[in-house]
Amino acid sequence: MIFGLQGKTLADFATLVMERATQTIIILFLIAHFGAAQNATKTGAEEFPVGVILDLGTLVGKVTRTSIQMALEDFYAVHRSYNTRIALHIRDSRGNNIQAASAALDLLDNHNVQVIIGPQKSSQASFVLDLGNTTQVPIISFTATSPSLYSGGLPYFVRATLNDSAQVNSIASLIRAYGWRQVVPVYEDTDYGRGIIPYLVDALQIIDVRVPYRSVITPSARSGQITQELYKLMTMQTRVFIVHMSSDLASKLFIKAKEVGMMKKGFVWIMTDGITNIIDSLNPSVVEAMNGALGIKFYVPKSEELDSFIMRWNRKIQLDSPNDPSLKPSIFGLWGYDTIWAVAQAVEKIGFNNGTLFQKPAAPRTSTRLDTLQTSAYGSELLNNILQNKFSGLSGYFDLSDRQLQVSTFQIINVVGKGWREIGFWTVENGISRKLNHGKFMTRYAQSVSDLNNAIWPGKSTEIPRGWEIPVSGKKLQVGVHRSMYEQFMTNEKDPITGTTKASGFSVDVFEEAVKRLPYALPYEYIAFDNNEDRGRAGYNDFVYQVYLKVMIA
Repeated sequence: MIFGLQGKTLADFATLVMERATQTIIILFLIAHFGAAQNATKTGAEEFPVGVILDLGTLVGKVTRTSIQMALEDFYAVHRSYNTRIALHIRDSRGNNIQAASAALDLLDNHNVQVIIGPQKSSQASFVLDLGNTTQVPIISFTATSPSLYSGGLPYFVRATLNDSAQVNSIASLIRAYGWRQVVPVYEDTDYGRGIIPYLVDALQIIDVRVPYRSVITPSARSGQITQELYKLMTMQTRVFIVHMSSDLASKLFIKAKEVGMMKKGFVWIMTDGITNIIDSLNPSVVEAMNGALGIKFYVPKSEELDSFIMRWNRKIQLDSPNDPSLKPSIFGLWGYDTIWAVAQAVEKIGFNNGTLFQKPAAPRTSTRLDTLQTSAYGSELLNNILQNKFSGLSGYFDLSDRQLQVSTFQIINVVGKGWREIGFWTVENGISRKLNHGKFMTRYAQSVSDLNNAIWPGKSTEIPRGWEIPVSGKKLQVGVHRSMYEQFMTNEKDPITGTTKASGFSVDVFEEAVKRLPYALPYEYIAFDNNEDRGRAGYNDFVYQVYLKVMIA
């Protein structure tokens, strides 16, 4: 007996195994062939190449990648009979402008993409948009918000998000409601950070609010540099700060602000929507440091479809990014989702039949890679279909007819504990209100604090900050001054109106410049040592001796 086969030789057993194996292979082949044929019959669609450029190492990049992948699955689950299928080619720009441009060239040259979704940052978009114009390939970004990107010279750029300038009136209304008279913008030194400032300043000037200083922080700023800038802000009377920067830099800023004592009673922090829109995905320690801050965020109307999407999104993100348990769906993810639906619908309308995607130009004898870029055969028609497509998406009413989304409703929130609570809304029609009140017309900027829910301010205070403080209380540093034989070095005189001593000269200039460079407030006053009759006969030795006596500093 061999292997339990009675009356069979080893050769008989081998023959039996071979017969069974052959039958198995044939069966598996037939199953695979039938499955492939069934799938081909089921889809029977032409693949349409679409590129995606994201910063996959960032919160926004991770959130939106999952959202657009879900959008593709959901769209074709609903439209099974469509003749086209979008094939996504996703690239990581790694937060680098040149890398984003290189990714765009790769997508155009090697994959013949007919639409590029992205890039993520406004500075990256500046590099990529010219490629879109040259090739007539629509560039659709749902995250590049800088106002400088939108112009008539960029016909193939579509902003599937709001222009940053859309929120400045809501910020101005908020400041007007609380009665603050001076504010300091704190923003990052990038295209994104700088883009909103002219519009913000204009909106504040309309309501007679001054901007005495602008705090600019580079994205690569070290902790010490951020701390030094915060100390400088503390030397000023203004206590109302508007923060407009990426979530990474904002996280560092608020952690340091808490460390130096700027998240206590009397301070006001207002965050623009770039930060507030993804506050649910920030580290809990960062949210805790933000406690008491106000924020402007895009309002998304509730719906059953949105609730269902969020549940499925949460399950999928656990598989896509298991090491990021704090990730939550954001408005950027919803805009990405709706963008895919708009593009997929436009692709089906153009009647794509897998023909020639690009029209090749005549290349000059000596040419660069840019000279040989081809023109999309479908770009113009595709762009028109995208702009004409209007629908109710997960993010709300999705209308790109003006090549960017239009402002609708902003939600005003207050960071409390490990989350946030709603304190009101702002709409173009009604301005500030505690609840959404569609149809009721109100004059813009006419509202007061009574139109908002009560806020809990930094330091867990319920008292509305007045918006300014004397930087440092207590005695001023007394600085002695003594007339020199040479007035250009030092001299002083008594102000006949205020009675204070005014000093001037080279030595005074050096001292005052040193004070300006200190990372903290140093109030001081000049004391003239030679104005007193007795002191007038005293020499420099007696003058310096006053330091030892702790009367003044020389």
